[in-house]
Amino acid sequence: MLGASAIERAGLKAWPGIDVEWDGTWVRRASNGYTKRANSIQCMDPADDGDAEARVVAAREWFAARGLPAIFRTNLLTGPRLAAELDRQGWSPVDHSSLMAMELDTVDPDPNGIALSVDDPSFLRAQQQLRGYDEGKLAKLRAILAVLDVPAAGTVVYAPDGRPVSSALMAVADGIVITGNVITDVTERQKGYAKAMMRTGLAWARQAGASIAALNVARDNVPGIALYESLGYARQYDYVYRIPGEAK
Repeated sequence: MLGASAIERAGLKAWPGIDVEWDGTWVRRASNGYTKRANSIQCMDPADDGDAEARVVAAREWFAARGLPAIFRTNLLTGPRLAAELDRQGWSPVDHSSLMAMELDTVDPDPNGIALSVDDPSFLRAQQQLRGYDEGKLAKLRAILAVLDVPAAGTVVYAPDGRPVSSALMAVADGIVITGNVITDVTERQKGYAKAMMRTGLAWARQAGASIAALNVARDNVPGIALYESLGYARQYDYVYRIPGEAK
């Protein structure tokens, strides 16, 4: 299995920021506030944690200039001096999550599922309907999809009556398929639709050259973790977002 650095770097390509700036191996990404992952800063090398106080201040100023709150994504690539500085300044941990991954074998797609272009109206409509997005929120999703520069597909599974009931984004970067924006109709859960949707997307990803599959999941999402484990995913490492607090 690949290490955290390879998976995280693939994640940067599979869920890109619209406005991106590097500070050494720290990367700042802003995308109109759509998801923490695309609007956060993270370090890609734990050895690059020098001058942490000034760099944290610079990060806050960078996000403030874009009208966004500063958020750090911290994991095992976060250097000890950076972690200590966030603690000193009182940055609070939120959204405890895990990165799960697996080697990708041959997968059979579901007959009721389809892999679509990410700008296909059927995929966008499924995401909008299942998530309850207004036009403004949908526009933010479209903006991220517009800067995708790797093979990607929007997967959708339909109920027998033709309604979209489960959907996700699959993007392949550096041989790793990263799955995101997973959503299933709340009234149709526990019926196998999400697993069918994942199989459809993973089958597409295998054909697109992926040999590893990875995704992010909240630690308290017990049904989601069970679903991914049933597909073969296993927890690789944890991460948490840090949001600003008052300096101690």
